[in-house]
Amino acid sequence: MVFLFSAVDGVEPQSETNWRLADNYKVARMGFVNKMDRQGADFLNVVNQVKEMLGSNAVPIVLPIGAEEDFKGVVDLIKNRAIVWHEDTQGATFDVVPIPDDMKDDVLLYREKLVEAVSEYDETLMEKFFEDPDSITEEEINAALRAATIDLSIIPMTCGSSFKNKGVQFMLDAVCRYLPSPLDKDDIKGTNPDTDEEITRKPDVKDPFAALAFKIATDPFVGRLAFFRAYSGRLDAGSYVLNTRSGNKERISRIYQMHANKQNPVEYIEAGDIGAAVGFKDIKTGDTLSDEKNPIVLESMIFPDPVIGIAVEPKTKADQDKMGNALAKLAEEDPTFTVKTDEASGQTIISGMGELHLGYHRRSFEKRVQGRGKPRSATGRVQRSSYANS
Repeated sequence: MVFLFSAVDGVEPQSETNWRLADNYKVARMGFVNKMDRQGADFLNVVNQVKEMLGSNAVPIVLPIGAEEDFKGVVDLIKNRAIVWHEDTQGATFDVVPIPDDMKDDVLLYREKLVEAVSEYDETLMEKFFEDPDSITEEEINAALRAATIDLSIIPMTCGSSFKNKGVQFMLDAVCRYLPSPLDKDDIKGTNPDTDEEITRKPDVKDPFAALAFKIATDPFVGRLAFFRAYSGRLDAGSYVLNTRSGNKERISRIYQMHANKQNPVEYIEAGDIGAAVGFKDIKTGDTLSDEKNPIVLESMIFPDPVIGIAVEPKTKADQDKMGNALAKLAEEDPTFTVKTDEASGQTIISGMGELHLGYHRRSFEKRVQGRGKPRSATGRVQRSSYANS
């Protein structure tokens, strides 16, 4: 997992909430400090906030060259080199240049801190660190840093500007280099729906197929998509899976690998892959898809109760059915978004996790009804079910 922080705003409340959630599930992570080209950007200040506010061992693996309008590159502390991007290529190409003279002391200091951090994790490197820190090789640093990241002992920190595509490539390389693959994780645990006994699946294509549907979406070109992660086995396009929630078989006619809003059709999905299925009838967020002869129920997702609601109504009565269909699709795609009819007023109430959340769905709703049936708030009818209990 990559945690995104603002170089200007630092650690925000939502970051703390998600960080605690990642701690509960023991999710390995690294940090990316974005918006380094914005006024007030301060990479090292954000790193200190991640240490102090989130109680983590955040360790920079880069130092920015410049900041705000002058942000132009980074120093790779592991390879001990400077990278400067070409302005006219939006960060796609870069030059490897000598470390700026005015940064050499800082680079020496923070590289020593990085080497010390990985040496504290690896006893073999600790001996070399006391004898001669310069004898520790790049490969040894990478190996120890990867192990420490997977073990949640170190949080590697990088920086950049995603708007200008600067630092993104370095961050993606770090994801591949330090974050765990499915083979680094424990076997997934589930239960046998027939006997309620605990069973496991290895992240191996030879094990029976098991996957979790984590998102339902509607695409204007291919229809309804079920995003799922395969934990074990292999699923071929055109084959059948068992939905253990409904007990029914589902035919997966096509499988796509998603790249932003583009779909690349693939013939199969294997353990560790994430794909999107098309052609199903009844799959919902949190459903387990498994081999028909070897059923398993994986741990489903727990969705919080809505905290705020607003009333919506169509602009004309002719839009009533269209509004109902659009809201039903939104509710299907997002389990934290609910739709119900208020018995006292007869109004349709949409509820969600906050004003931002409902604002996003209002915009989606307006698009689905082609600009008609614009929702409006109902004065005095805002529901705050969870606020009262928190």
